[in-house]
Amino acid sequence: MILSLQISLFLLTLVYILLVLYMRKGWKILRQPDALPPPTVRVAVIIAARNEEENIGRTIECLLRQDFPEALREIIIVDDHSDDRTSTVVRSYADRGIQLIQLNESDKLNSYKKKAIVTAIQSCTADIIVTTDADCRMGPAWLQTVVGYFEQQDLYMLSSPVVYSEEKSFFERLQTLEFLYLIGLGAAGIGHSNPTTCNGANLAYRKDVFLRLGGFNGIDDLASGDDELFLHKVAEQYPDKIGFCKSRDAIVYTDAKATVKAFISQRKRWASKSTRYKRKEVVVLGILIWLYNATLLGVFFGGVFISLWYLKVFVISLAAKLLVEFLFIKPLADFATRRALLSYLPLLTFLHILYLVYIGLLGNMGKYDWKGRRVK
Repeated sequence: MILSLQISLFLLTLVYILLVLYMRKGWKILRQPDALPPPTVRVAVIIAARNEEENIGRTIECLLRQDFPEALREIIIVDDHSDDRTSTVVRSYADRGIQLIQLNESDKLNSYKKKAIVTAIQSCTADIIVTTDADCRMGPAWLQTVVGYFEQQDLYMLSSPVVYSEEKSFFERLQTLEFLYLIGLGAAGIGHSNPTTCNGANLAYRKDVFLRLGGFNGIDDLASGDDELFLHKVAEQYPDKIGFCKSRDAIVYTDAKATVKAFISQRKRWASKSTRYKRKEVVVLGILIWLYNATLLGVFFGGVFISLWYLKVFVISLAAKLLVEFLFIKPLADFATRRALLSYLPLLTFLHILYLVYIGLLGNMGKYDWKGRRVK
């Protein structure tokens, strides 16, 4: 029993090391953009907002400070049935070109956010759609960098980096480091021309491609998935037309979750999308990573309750995991200018085992809370 478990863990550890090194190479393949051309096409920045009165004003100010021609820019905020002053705040910017759309659907929808985005796309005159969130911040060169790279590379879809910032606690700083791993995973897949994941807080795509692929049709039965599942639709048809903008000017900054409950709810929402994955390589990747962490956890409990031999095997495997994850995440931390967070990596490497096993088991079960709604 001990020998078979040891062999299984050894093989899974080897597979994990190779996967992470493969992802590291994917990140390295990506090149930071050189001089970018000035924008020439119309762009619509779309935000679906629900109960964001405390954040939306700051985000709008960031958008209005963009070094981008006003004649080529639309900013559309869709209020998703907020019961606070979100619409009032947005409406106060009407004289500065901010458009407000208020959803008024009386029937219950599967995904209000997808409905909000579709409504905005149908009303805009832009060629390129850029989505972000109501609690995000960005530098003045953000939109010009994203659109310039989009045009320069002649892309149909562009994922760009999202980074947590302004942390208020140790827990939030841990999330920032872990989130860099996720952003790196998505970027590395694109670097290998095998897109797997992205983040809707910093995503751009051609309007005509969105309409040609039927938008969110076929994936609108889930509350989430306006980013990753649509990425998979585009990747099925145009895998070589998807890019990642590896530029600090393209970073969008947002906030980590303040509580464990909010964090788990967010990750259950993200995990719910995995039930709709159609690409076999993405499914296999997720299963292998889960099996590896589940085996590590089993060996750890074996060391606690059965034999110290298990614990020795666990420590060796954990050390290998820590080393390869450091090799992957260090360039990401340098890119985000957050190298100091690497001191949290040993703890995160251990906690990540518990988190991934838990989310893998329970992330696709039942409903979760999102913006005051119980959804699935």
